[in-house]
Amino acid sequence: MNHIVLIAAIGLLSTTAVFAQTTSAPLIVVEDRGGDSAPPYYQSLNPQLDQATPPAPRVGNAADAEAAMLPVRSTQLSPGEVQRRVIRAPGLTALFLVGDDERSRAWLRQRQAALRELQAVGLVVNVESMAALTALRRLAPGLTLSPVSGDDLAQRLGLRHYPVLITSTGVEQ
Repeated sequence: MNHIVLIAAIGLLSTTAVFAQTTSAPLIVVEDRGGDSAPPYYQSLNPQLDQATPPAPRVGNAADAEAAMLPVRSTQLSPGEVQRRVIRAPGLTALFLVGDDERSRAWLRQRQAALRELQAVGLVVNVESMAALTALRRLAPGLTLSPVSGDDLAQRLGLRHYPVLITSTGVEQ
């Protein structure tokens, strides 16, 4: 019985030591989207916080970050025909893959109402520039289109071509 109490006491001391180390470490800003400065809210947690510390420098806005991701190229995907097939992925949010090519633009024009109804999220898997991405977005107002490599998704789902709609129950063009 004494051994259990001793082990519990050692565990409590080591947890307290880890907590003491983490509470005295300086805060690190992971992302700053503006607003009120957070250090006053943390003052009671760390009274030694240096009030003279200047605020972290602001990085560009979301559009700048998105432009920095371009160009996006998915080496395992190309425009082409996709055969309809059934999948079982309960809880998967509907998503679709398109690129900056004529086949994808025609598919977006034709399917945009159905995609909006599904609240599908669009991944633009091949796009060279912000101007091209903006042109795709103008074709499908109200739909989210984000530039992202589709290679991992293509590998996981056995895809080789786009445009394609992926739902919790199937893959179709």
